[in-house]
This record gives sequence, structure tokens and C-alpha cells, in this order.
Amino acid sequence: MQFVYLFIAVIAETVGTSAIQASQQFTRFWPSVVVVIGFAIAFYFLSLTLKTMPVGIMYAMWSGLGIVLISLIGLFVFGQKLDLPALLGMAMIVAGIVIIHLFSTTSTH
Repeated sequence: MQFVYLFIAVIAETVGTSAIQASQQFTRFWPSVVVVIGFAIAFYFLSLTLKTMPVGIMYAMWSGLGIVLISLIGLFVFGQKLDLPALLGMAMIVAGIVIIHLFSTTSTH
């Protein structure tokens, strides 16, 4: 169940971070509300994840997946381009998450 909670936290954080861009520095009301709600949901589900997963592992997975998803949203929604080093770096982040998930014995208590 901890990975479901972590997935919900990643999605909520991704929505919240995307809304930061849409809020235009918090000058637009509804996107600003989405930012607050998105991060509140993300932190709540992160707290549930921490009941069974060490904070370092949880944070690595949460931030890594968030970076990749936000970069993809930036590319497809906001038209922000990614160069080869950025793509390679994100591939390494994903590889690190896969390695933690498949081989680490510290991913759960």
C-alpha cells in the first residue's frame, strides 16, 4: 500500500507544481488554490508512506518521479524544450528509482 500512497503523493505534487506555472506567480486565484491543495494532498500521502518506508528512500523516489513528470508536463503542456543532457539525467534518475525498487532491502521496514 505504501507505493500506492507514494504514487498519489507524486501525482498530487506534479499537479501542484504544474499549477505554480499556471498561477503566474500566484496572481491567478484558481491555479493558486490548486497549488495549495495539491501540495497538501502530497504531504499527507507522504506522511502515510513514511509509516513503512525510510525517509531517504521515500524522498528519492518522490522527488525523482516528480522531476521526470514535471519535465514531461513542461515539454508537452508549456512547450519547454529538453536537451540531451537533461534527458540523460532524467534517465539516470529513473534508473536509480528502478534499482532502489528492485534491489534495495531498505525500501521497506
